[in-house]
Amino acid sequence: MRIAVVSDIHGNLTALEAVLADLRRASPDLILHGGDLAHGGASPAEVVDRIRELGWPGVLGNTDEMLFAPQALTEFAASSSSSFQPLFALIEEMAAWTRHQLGDERIAWLRTLPQTHSHAPIALVHASQGSLWRAPAPEASDAELEHVYRPLGQPIAVYGHIHRPFVRELAGMTVVNTGSVSLSYDGDPRAAYLLVDEGKPVIRRVAYDIDTQARRIWESGTPHADWLARTLASASFQMP
Repeated sequence: MRIAVVSDIHGNLTALEAVLADLRRASPDLILHGGDLAHGGASPAEVVDRIRELGWPGVLGNTDEMLFAPQALTEFAASSSSSFQPLFALIEEMAAWTRHQLGDERIAWLRTLPQTHSHAPIALVHASQGSLWRAPAPEASDAELEHVYRPLGQPIAVYGHIHRPFVRELAGMTVVNTGSVSLSYDGDPRAAYLLVDEGKPVIRRVAYDIDTQARRIWESGTPHADWLARTLASASFQMP
C-alpha cells in the first residue's frame, strides 16, 4: 500500500496545486493531511475548500487551532522566550485576517479535526501526541524521538510542524517528518511531502512557482506579506 502525507500547506494554493500534480503521478492509495492548512498564505479559504473536496483524512495543526481558539497562541507565547514576542504579535495580526477570509463555517470544520490519526503502519500527529505546538527537531536524540512517538503504537510515526523533513530509523520503529508544502525551513524552497511505499518512507520534493505565490501574497492583502515572501524565497525561518 502507498500512503502519502501532505502537511503544512499554510494557505499556499500554488504549492498545493504542484503537489497535487505530483500525487497524480505517484498514485498513492491513501492521502492524509498533517494540519496547518490555512494560516500563513494568500489563499486560506481556497486551500481548506480543496482539502475538503478531496476528502483527505487528517489532523489538527497548531495554526488551525489558534483560528478557533486564539488563547492557544496566547498561552504558547506566554511560555516562550521574550525574544519571540514580536513574532507572536505578527502571527496574531495575520490570524485575524485569516479568520476573516475563512468565515465561521470553515473555522468550525477545522475544530472537528482530530489530534491523532492512525492507519497501519502509520500514526500521524501534527507536532507530538501531547502538544500541537511543540515537537522534536531533526537534531533530537533517538531517545527523545522514541519517548515522544513510540506511544503512538505504530511502526511509522509521522509528524509535520517543524518544516524540516527527515527520516530516522530507530529500534523497531521509524520516525518521519514530512516537511512542509509551504514555508520550508531547510534551505530547499520546494514543497515537501511524504510517500510511504510498502512501508518505506520517502520525502518527495516538488518545485513550484514561488514568484507567482509571492505575487498572490502581495495581492491578497494579508498582513506582513513582505515577511511571508522573504521566508518562501529563503526557505529558512525569518524573524519579522
